[in-house]
Amino acid sequence: MNQNMADMFGKFSEMQEKMEEAKQELAKVEVEAEAGGGMVKVKANGKRKILSIELDEDVIDPDDAEMMEDLVVAGVNKALDKAEEAAQEHMQKIYKDMMPGGGIPGMDMSKLGL
Repeated sequence: MNQNMADMFGKFSEMQEKMEEAKQELAKVEVEAEAGGGMVKVKANGKRKILSIELDEDVIDPDDAEMMEDLVVAGVNKALDKAEEAAQEHMQKIYKDMMPGGGIPGMDMSKLGL
């Protein structure tokens, strides 16, 4: 194996390590979304995991469980959308640092599971 190939594999290995670190950092990225004018608040992380759901007293009505269910679903969906957006922004920063020229224009790396 020539030196150029060895260098390429070394850089690839380094890039894989940085990508794994970046994925782990996504757990630290937190977003919050609201539904029903703030009656439901949902926090999620960059790995698209729900961290907490906070319900206002006014939304807890035993006679209208359907409203609460709808608001929770809406809040969760908004939080997951925000988490996805935050994760993509975070990973784009990482790609720019790793790839010459700031990454590959127009390439959505999230399709690669990142």
